[in-house]
Amino acid sequence: RIHEYKRQLLNILEAVAYYDAIRAHPEKDWVPRVKVFGGKAAPSYWNAKLIIKLINDVARIVNNDPMASDLIKVVFLPNYNVSLAEIIMPAADLSEQISTAGLEASGTGNMKFALNGALTIGTLVGANSEIKDHVGDDNIVIFGMTAEEVELARQGKGTSPRQVIESTPDLKQALDAIAGGVFSPDDRNRYKDLVGGLYDHDWFMVARDFESYYDAQRSVDKLWTNNKDWYAKTIRNTANMAWFSSDRTIREYANDIWNVPTNEA
Repeated sequence: RIHEYKRQLLNILEAVAYYDAIRAHPEKDWVPRVKVFGGKAAPSYWNAKLIIKLINDVARIVNNDPMASDLIKVVFLPNYNVSLAEIIMPAADLSEQISTAGLEASGTGNMKFALNGALTIGTLVGANSEIKDHVGDDNIVIFGMTAEEVELARQGKGTSPRQVIESTPDLKQALDAIAGGVFSPDDRNRYKDLVGGLYDHDWFMVARDFESYYDAQRSVDKLWTNNKDWYAKTIRNTANMAWFSSDRTIREYANDIWNVPTNEA
């Protein structure tokens, strides 16, 4: 699902910041990235649909910029379904599991990506915590606030989102570009309210987790340039995911809940 708590907005903001950095410093040795988005929004969920529009607007600009198009691509796959997932999941190198801490009970997408060899970048939420426990701290990239920190922030404790944005140049530049219509020249006010919501309340901690997320992505870049380390981590990642197999899960259900016999062989 495209949903504010799943923070596809955080992902596309990082893409914009990375794009801005490439344009500002074309002389640097940037690591090429392709960001693939897929999902559906509920019919009446205005902000979710606006985020889909933003992803496509950013893609239109970024993918056609000769200064950056060889280094960053943004793709939104329409009509996301199982058939598309069967192609995407085995092909992915990095699994983005970046929901706001405290708002994702569990999930299976992160397991499917990891079982297929993708390293996980994510928050300590739901099954991400279990994956971390099984694959090891060195084979997963964790960033961002904990559920407890999110709750305190929502109570007004700590730095306000406006203060965070004003003190984070990469984030402010990305938000200014989006709010100013750089990616929507046909309607320069299209994303003004979406950006304004981050300044005013940032309920899903997009602004407050941005810097941690951006830094984590740069650590992924560094790791990617070392093939030996990258593949060692992906192998250990996949090898240690056996606990998440459906065989183990169904056997436990059969023994502990359904009380039916199982063939342990």
